[in-house]
Amino acid sequence: MAEKEPIVIWRPQHGPQHSLLQCPVFEIFFGGARGGGKTDGMIGGDWPLHAQKYGQDAKGVFFRRELPQLDAAIARSKQIYGPLGADWNEQKKTWIFPNGATLKFRPLERDSDAEKYQGHDYTRVYFEELTNYPSKVPVMKIMATLRSGAGVPCGFRATGNPGGPGHNWVKERYIDPDPAGFKIITQVLRNPITGEDQQLQRVFIPSKLKDNKLMIENDPMYVSRLQIAGSENLVKAWLEGDWSIVDGAYFDCWSNTMVVRPFEIPSEWLRFRSFDWGSAKPFSCGWWAVPNEDYNGIPRGALVRYREWYGAKSADVGLKMTANEVSQGIIERSGNEHFDYDVADPAIFSEDGGPSIAERMEPIYWVKADNKRTPGHGQLGGWDQMRQRMIGDEGVPMIYTFDTCRDSIRTIPVLQHDPVKAEDLDTTAEDHAADEWRYACMSRPWTKTLAEDSKPKGKWDKAFDDDDDEDNWKLV
Repeated sequence: MAEKEPIVIWRPQHGPQHSLLQCPVFEIFFGGARGGGKTDGMIGGDWPLHAQKYGQDAKGVFFRRELPQLDAAIARSKQIYGPLGADWNEQKKTWIFPNGATLKFRPLERDSDAEKYQGHDYTRVYFEELTNYPSKVPVMKIMATLRSGAGVPCGFRATGNPGGPGHNWVKERYIDPDPAGFKIITQVLRNPITGEDQQLQRVFIPSKLKDNKLMIENDPMYVSRLQIAGSENLVKAWLEGDWSIVDGAYFDCWSNTMVVRPFEIPSEWLRFRSFDWGSAKPFSCGWWAVPNEDYNGIPRGALVRYREWYGAKSADVGLKMTANEVSQGIIERSGNEHFDYDVADPAIFSEDGGPSIAERMEPIYWVKADNKRTPGHGQLGGWDQMRQRMIGDEGVPMIYTFDTCRDSIRTIPVLQHDPVKAEDLDTTAEDHAADEWRYACMSRPWTKTLAEDSKPKGKWDKAFDDDDDEDNWKLV
């Protein structure tokens, strides 16, 4: 009697899905565009092969940021795992396979949620829509749970699309090293116990809609529905996986004309510094100048950011420097320059049983910034001040940055609207440089009209009349 042909429940499509299943690299970011078969690659391919090979020693967990977002993945898993004889525990949201392998589906909404997984051990960790996570901190904490006493090779697998609050750090980690994909990035780390150098590898495997032949054949209207679901830029990002496209940006008025090559700042221009504190999160310090006449296409009264210090270990992860160390670093970077004032986040003036951060940063003497974010009581908020300067007058911006201020250029253009309060900015994203720009815009900078040595010390917050015998200043 002839043996029955095995029933094929799922098979990888030729291309990215096939590459995913063959890839031995520890950390894989798969996809980068809509409709590329990302979820199927994880649920239908990677996990069943892993579970089949390692049995009861295979322990997997599948994350999304919110529980309702797991519905589609769970439904798809039931189509694939049910015929395999696996049992689904609805209460625990866990699959138990006949050979003892287990796969959990879990939400991971906040950074603190990752603490609940200390002591867990998994051989496979999956994250779907990684760009939904504003910070990589909880993701890295979960990655630390990948270990096996049985010697099972562990692996991290994630998917995602351009955009979202985590766009920057995902792009920095996976896309920027090799936008075309398939290049293995190796990180060498010294084992403090053995003293040996060890390698961790990661790779970006791009998968686009054109690679998902089944989707195109079975749902030919999918592309048309995408085209009416978003703007031209967003649809292009979805279909092509273009990570340079930012849709729904809060500062959609950002222009490359605002980014200029460095030049020597004239000595007669007003100069000041702005500062946003951070320790576990990045801090941001900006050096600004205000031209007192039109200068090489930059209008009189514009703000020119000519230097920055962004205290980040990586995207949205701070250096944890002390206030004294940050202050000394700012002083060293300022050289012999004179500043007419320094403005900072009001939070640094808070006293809680000891010297405030502002006190510990002396001899820099900060002034409290106007921290208004959105309009109210007949006044413009700081974000509107920034937007007005970006838009400028008749298309000529009133705020500029040297192209050496890379973290401002990296973070500000991709910031999104708050999903609840549309007039505000999404504060879960990497907004530290933006906050500091806002303090600068709200500080009422002015243009000098007299020589440097005749300015009124400490009187930057008021205008002086033209016939004032002491000095002549004008607010801008």
